[in-house]
Amino acid sequence: MSLSGSPRTVLLSGGSRGLGMVVAQRLLEDGHSIATFSRTRTPFCDEMESAHGGRFLFVEGDMSDNASLSAVMKASSERFGRLDVLVNNAGVAFDGVLAMFPVARIEKMMQINLTGALVLTRLFVRHLIGGSPEDKDKGGSIINISSIIALRGYNGLASYAATKAGMLGMTKGLARELGDRGIRVNAICPGYLETEMTHGLDGGQRDQIVRRTPLGRLGTPEDVVGTVRFLISDEAAFITGQEITVDGGVTC
Repeated sequence: MSLSGSPRTVLLSGGSRGLGMVVAQRLLEDGHSIATFSRTRTPFCDEMESAHGGRFLFVEGDMSDNASLSAVMKASSERFGRLDVLVNNAGVAFDGVLAMFPVARIEKMMQINLTGALVLTRLFVRHLIGGSPEDKDKGGSIINISSIIALRGYNGLASYAATKAGMLGMTKGLARELGDRGIRVNAICPGYLETEMTHGLDGGQRDQIVRRTPLGRLGTPEDVVGTVRFLISDEAAFITGQEITVDGGVTC
């Protein structure tokens, strides 16, 4: 491992594709153990199970179903025992001006991006503080994947921005609430990344984003993974309540 600290056990939402897939793969390479879930299994999950054996667990789970999240937590703790890190990564994005936006899509984004993250975090925190006396002093880390959309706002993304801004408020509040238990809570705000969530952009939209980015390109999941690794490591032991922007300079 290039960052200090003993291997962690990480619960990662949405780790079967996109940014979550890259985070899972890199953390496994670092020696950490990963429990992850999404609604559908992908070939990546089979590959990781074959390559990393007992250090990788995939279960089917739905961020919009509280009972499903409870089942994910139960399966994860039964496999690994104590979990050390939660990465709230799962999310969906729909665009459209609010006046014409379907209420069902607003509700879906709220449920998956924000309510689901709060419910999963509640389960994770209860897991940490409800363990054995020696485990209670080990602390933990929560990393919320937000977005630069929460910081700047973009035309046609008001509903999505509201969910991601909610994650930033959640980060600040929980950092104060959990600090005396040694649990750190931070957020990462990626810019536009080369993932499934940006494949719907047309050429003109992509070119406009690139022109506005000082580093002259869209980001990649690999650009974000380093920040996740840092926040998990001992080097970040005195960092909590922060939002770290990884966007190639768009918001500077």
